Amino acid sequence: MSYATVNPYTGELVKKFPDATDEQVEQALTDAHAAFLKWRETSFAHRAEILQRAANILRDNKRKYAEVLTLEMGKVIAEAEAEVELSAQILEYYVKYAEKLLAPEKLAVADPAEGQATLVHEPLGIILAIEPWNFPYYQIARILAPQLSAGNTVILKHASNVPQAAAAFESLMRDAGLPHGAFQNLYATRSQIEKIINDPRVHGVALTGSEGAGAVVAAQAGKAMKKSTLELGGADAFVVLEDADMPKTVKWAVFGRHWNGGQVCVSSKRMIIVDKVYDQFLSQYTEGVAGLKAGDPMDPTTTLAPLSSQSAADEVKEKIRQAVAHGATATEVGPKVPQTGAFVQPTILTNVTPDNPAFYWEFFGPVSMILRAKDEDDAVRIANDSPFGLGGSVFTSDLKRGEKVAHRISTGMVFVNHPTMVKADLPFGGIRNSGYGRELLGLGLKEFVNHKLVDVVDIDAPF
Repeated sequence: MSYATVNPYTGELVKKFPDATDEQVEQALTDAHAAFLKWRETSFAHRAEILQRAANILRDNKRKYAEVLTLEMGKVIAEAEAEVELSAQILEYYVKYAEKLLAPEKLAVADPAEGQATLVHEPLGIILAIEPWNFPYYQIARILAPQLSAGNTVILKHASNVPQAAAAFESLMRDAGLPHGAFQNLYATRSQIEKIINDPRVHGVALTGSEGAGAVVAAQAGKAMKKSTLELGGADAFVVLEDADMPKTVKWAVFGRHWNGGQVCVSSKRMIIVDKVYDQFLSQYTEGVAGLKAGDPMDPTTTLAPLSSQSAADEVKEKIRQAVAHGATATEVGPKVPQTGAFVQPTILTNVTPDNPAFYWEFFGPVSMILRAKDEDDAVRIANDSPFGLGGSVFTSDLKRGEKVAHRISTGMVFVNHPTMVKADLPFGGIRNSGYGRELLGLGLKEFVNHKLVDVVDIDAPF
């Protein structure tokens, strides 16, 4: 898999890491199962104590952890620090609420003779987490915190370009007092991933990544009769109605498209503007994008990061070329980005029609697709004309109207007057090609537990 740290700002190879051996994979499975047999018997209070300690360590060493992210995938340092804080908040969410969310549920029965029926939520065992590079800590935290809270153990296969971030989180949990084997980072190969999924001690797999990776892993999990959850790509609609507060809307649009270098599954990728304000929005948005500053992501004044790798930048540039070849207009915006590093010039695509393949693509970088809609109904139609269904947003001064429009947009998440948010206390997930299952809150907590019925019935009760 070629696990390595390559600084995307300089192109420098910092360090390589060897793939896991088959013996290491087998030992990890053995250790994870042994840890599970003990961990499942621990109290919620004990689990919470460890998660809280990990959150405290993250906050006490925020800059140190943030610099790893900036080094490995180019995230600007302020956003890297924000990710460290978000990860701490996710850990703390389950410190506060896991026990309540997993409490046994008394079921209402039609006839008292049926007994005292209770639904209990019990851990399953080892969960395999396959995570991407764009939010290296957050992606771990949002699967690890709920699964440890539920009593499961976790084996992590992280993206090959963030090996140090993966190792840092493993060390964090060890320093917080998590028992040996309860959370392990493996530099696993593709063939080893299938071996892990097929192992009877493994009871589920959670993947965040591309559609292609999701299809492969879901097929492997299905063949092995294991549950899977998938969080895949997105092409979020950013709908602007004629009564939107334009200056504030434009500010959110620039942020919503370009945070994390535009490499976010819930970025505002398709901006759908009603005809009455299209020209106004395009003019102000172009000006806003031109104000972004590309440069060293360690520099606090930098607001546009390089992409995670040169190959990622090359892929985005090739997609722009193909979009133009099929009739789109590409307008490069702002000062020229640095020649060195994995930068992509901020680009606005207009005149993208449904007969252009790019109309249905996800651009994972600073590329904005601006689409014109006749009116509200047309905007909703365009928003729903996508193979994806992750997030979306609608901007209007009429909040009730915005809520009604939000209900008409077919995605897993819709926000009114804000780009799709990522927070510790909001659920995350989508539909269609964006995957299935939910992460965070009680939804994520209960994805990999056995919802077991326990019914106590009088021996003389009729059948």
